[in-house]
Amino acid sequence: MIEQFPGGARLSRRNFLALAGLGAAATVTACSSGGTAPATTYVGPDSTAVKAAEQVRRTNIGTGNTVTASLKAGLTRIDLGGVQVDTWAYNDRIPGREIRLRRGDLLRAELSNELPAESTIHWHGVALRNDMDGVPGLTQSAIAPHSPFTYEFLAPDAGTHWLHPHVGMQFDRGLYAPVIVEDPAEGTDYDLEAVLVLDDWLDGVAGGSPDQQLDTLRRSGMPMMSGMEGHGGMSGMDMAAQTDPANPLGADTGDVQYPYYLINGTLGADPFTVRARPGQRVRLRIINAGADTAFRLAVGGHQLTVTHSDGYPVQPVTGSSLLIGMGERFDAMVTLGDGVFPLVASAEGKQGQGFAVIRTGAGERPDPAIRPSELDAPPITGLALRAREDVRLDRRAPDRVHELMLGMDMSGYRWTINGATYDEHTPLEISQGQRVRLRFINQTMMFHPMHLHGHTFQVVDGQGTGPRKDTTLVLPNQTVKVDLDANNPGQWLVHCHNLYHGEAGMMTTLSYTE
Repeated sequence: MIEQFPGGARLSRRNFLALAGLGAAATVTACSSGGTAPATTYVGPDSTAVKAAEQVRRTNIGTGNTVTASLKAGLTRIDLGGVQVDTWAYNDRIPGREIRLRRGDLLRAELSNELPAESTIHWHGVALRNDMDGVPGLTQSAIAPHSPFTYEFLAPDAGTHWLHPHVGMQFDRGLYAPVIVEDPAEGTDYDLEAVLVLDDWLDGVAGGSPDQQLDTLRRSGMPMMSGMEGHGGMSGMDMAAQTDPANPLGADTGDVQYPYYLINGTLGADPFTVRARPGQRVRLRIINAGADTAFRLAVGGHQLTVTHSDGYPVQPVTGSSLLIGMGERFDAMVTLGDGVFPLVASAEGKQGQGFAVIRTGAGERPDPAIRPSELDAPPITGLALRAREDVRLDRRAPDRVHELMLGMDMSGYRWTINGATYDEHTPLEISQGQRVRLRFINQTMMFHPMHLHGHTFQVVDGQGTGPRKDTTLVLPNQTVKVDLDANNPGQWLVHCHNLYHGEAGMMTTLSYTE
């Protein structure tokens, strides 16, 4: 199928998805006033290249082990800890049941969609085969109500990951679960693990829903606006030096004021509790599944040593608190004292916090409203970390550079990349084997957690030591540069993981060409 687009190579979402989303490959011919441009063929999710890349993974790192999982997405009533809500969830629980496997294992997960709407699963942080990535219209057809779909792929990289739908506002309900891919070489330097899923919650409260909240924003605009004009310029670690340590995200930290904040699906009235013994070393695997909220996390009376970011090891950094943007994951080690300690995830720049408990001995449970003094220290942030030497990319100049201008339309709730919403976007073309640099240039006064599907990148810090990540914060009026190796063919989404920004247009595609 060939489409011609007068005036340039810009593809509408409808035409691009029809061409590149559901077939082995798609050919696009672009015209301009200067004549006909050469045809562009995009690598589709069902292409020979995608299948070959998966076969290489199975041959090189496959364990031969298969892990199975069953997820039923449906309507349910959940007790958040004294507050009953009607919502959507997997297997009637929030978060959904953890999926745990080892690097190189094959995951076979069957989704039964019992929702009153189409749905999918995106495996956030997993560099998997393109046709299993869960983006409707781009990598697969949406799964109809009362229909099953089986996801099957090899997990190539260890780390703390998670799953959620990629349809509308669905993951701002209860549709999410942790996905832990273990590294067989790890586990000897700690005594136990605790997986912590942080979330902001409004679904089912006073009859509200995420869709209604988005509609309100589209009608009314920004409730927390502090001015959105600006220009970007700095990159990598230069950003940190220009940021107020006490207020690292700037003055405008979100568009939605949530009534509740959760840790592992519960409120402070009935908190999630980690039980251990004094002196034990616990590995916290922390996932921010919030839609519009960054969290500052601390454990009262303790220091955190961050060891991994988005699944990849970093040079350990110790501090009092940790800032986690939407979609980010961090692993942190804590050596536990004797007693009962608050674990608090404070909603950055908002009112409220998630609350959990670490108990190693006798004592009264802390007040859920407690604010540990550790939260007052400047937090550790992802951009301040350095990749461990063995996971750094080899130093080489990029073969291709793409600029992604992050902006918004002042006349309404319309968020853009390069001046276009997703239904208007121009694919960012790359080729297999290239070193690709993405320059995220934030022209707004809000931070954006930018997430790339199917790959990890390295934040460019000028020294080749920036952290390996798939989700990075881009602060107001700043620029972050990241490098990646184009080694996973297909069509991949790049978007803001503020769900409201993404659904209002801040998404585009990184598109392999043949």
